[in-house]
Amino acid sequence: MKTNNNEKSFSSISVKSFITVVALLLCVLFFAGALSYFIPTGSFALDENGTLIPGSYTKGEIKGIAVWRVITAPVRVFASEDALTIIMISMFLLVMSGVFNLLEKTDGIKVFIGRLMKRLAKKGGPVVCLSVLVFMLFGSFFGMFEELVTLVPLMVILMLSLGMDTMTGLGACMLAACFGFSAAITNPFSVGLAASVAQIPALTGVWLRIIFFGIIYFTLCTFLMIHLHKIERSPEASLTYESDIEKKKEIGDFLNHNTENEDRVFRVYSVFFIAQIVMLVLIASIRAISGLAIPLLSASFLIGGIVCGMLVSERKRDTFRYLAQGAVSMLPAVLMIALASSVKLVMTESEIIDTVMNFAIENLEDKNRFVAIILVYFLILFLQMFIGSASAKIMLVMPIVMPICTALGLSPAIVILAYCMADGFTDVIIPTNPILLVGLSMANVSYTKWVKWTWKLQILVFAITILILLFAVAIGY
Repeated sequence: MKTNNNEKSFSSISVKSFITVVALLLCVLFFAGALSYFIPTGSFALDENGTLIPGSYTKGEIKGIAVWRVITAPVRVFASEDALTIIMISMFLLVMSGVFNLLEKTDGIKVFIGRLMKRLAKKGGPVVCLSVLVFMLFGSFFGMFEELVTLVPLMVILMLSLGMDTMTGLGACMLAACFGFSAAITNPFSVGLAASVAQIPALTGVWLRIIFFGIIYFTLCTFLMIHLHKIERSPEASLTYESDIEKKKEIGDFLNHNTENEDRVFRVYSVFFIAQIVMLVLIASIRAISGLAIPLLSASFLIGGIVCGMLVSERKRDTFRYLAQGAVSMLPAVLMIALASSVKLVMTESEIIDTVMNFAIENLEDKNRFVAIILVYFLILFLQMFIGSASAKIMLVMPIVMPICTALGLSPAIVILAYCMADGFTDVIIPTNPILLVGLSMANVSYTKWVKWTWKLQILVFAITILILLFAVAIGY
């Protein structure tokens, strides 16, 4: 077959988006360093398992981290304890971008989008709501977020092809995956691990988490439907209207491009997508390999992509050329990830995280249950700005917070619920989350436009979470 030789990739990061994101992250990085000049150092003692020991906090002095350590943090982070995670995420994004570019250049995306358009024409609303449900379920049950954000380019192209806009694609994919992760039902990386620390079954109190999931699903679908009705009445109201005009033109040219052996391309890539879905289900179902999700998915996509590319390309070497082009287009994302991760490194080296946590813990004691659960919520929200990993925050906070909350009459189930709420939703609003920034860059949407589009939704979700927590306390959940 003849391949599409357009060198531009739909998933490439624009220069404007890259500069904006880097500038924003640099500001956050230096702000984190500046905090060390106002907050004293401090630390908790650790037991043999590396768990914080309650009541062991020791206060230090205000030192202030050296400026050179802040400046070099984006480089030194590759030698930190988070280096392996950073490298794996970076490699995952490079592989996914390479494979996506291969799918695009060999007309795999065109064939699938074209056939979907024939079946889904004039069904925009149901398609969006179904997409939201699927992505939320994967996040809520299996704890998938980073893995699903790599599908942003595909979802954006699909939504644009159906007459919607880039924001709808981001909402049905990235927002949905994150909100599902946050409205966790059995998420092993939040509910599962926190329940293990609290020594209770993971399904304890699951009924309220299911209700909460339903509320969040309805809220997100309503938000997206209101947005769709708004841009249907006035397309110019879309924050990505001008850029979408150009994108739709490119997609139109792309879809109108003649594909030889279309049935063959469809069959080959159908097997590819089915294989990836099977891999996702296996990773989600088998606990022993769930921690290896990123390397397993990377290997699965890379091997599957190479095999499929060789089968549909006339010139076999084009397969590797397209993979390389896609990977190179995503290289700026590695710098974004390094900058975002270096914020945690600066906070850790400043030795002020334990001080902030101790302050919150001291204020928990002798408070009534309603105030206590809100304080726990805000403590996790603060830590979320600097520590993105759900499991890391659980091991840092839960061993100390859980006994205090239990003494105040709060059940472990409500503490876990508060943790999940605080840990997840802000992943798609705070600038220190590298996955958010990479997802926006892949869709060529600026952070400022994203905040302008989602801030009301975030406030609404924040209000809902507070009300749910207060309700849970009131009924003795």
